[in-house]
Amino acid sequence: MTAYQADNVQPLRIADAKASVRHVFIRDLVLLCSIGVYEYEHEAPQRIRVNLDLTVSESHHNDNIDNVVCYEQISNKVRDIVSGDHTNLCETLAEKIAASCLEDIRVQCARIRVEKLDVFEDIASVGVEIERFNAAV
Repeated sequence: MTAYQADNVQPLRIADAKASVRHVFIRDLVLLCSIGVYEYEHEAPQRIRVNLDLTVSESHHNDNIDNVVCYEQISNKVRDIVSGDHTNLCETLAEKIAASCLEDIRVQCARIRVEKLDVFEDIASVGVEIERFNAAV
């Protein structure tokens, strides 16, 4: 068998000393969300899982939270977005989350994964993963 690597899949260098970037991440944030295109999905929220990987410009943080991209603030932004109006698509929700992360000029790249956890009985999750870059960088 030969290994195949798609041309459109690139490894993400999230933490890289030579590029002066660090990796800020949030893993397995499970929330209730009003999401889905089907009528029954408008009736009750469903469980989703959100994962974020952020490429963040290094800076001298001096052990001061004001000098870093704070994962608590990011997770609270995600919670606010998810608790908002109904969203039809995981893709739309991922875009909103990415846009909120990229509001911070220090965030160079945001990779966002949104998974619906209870769609199929025999599948752990379905969803989407996107990667967006900060146009200001």
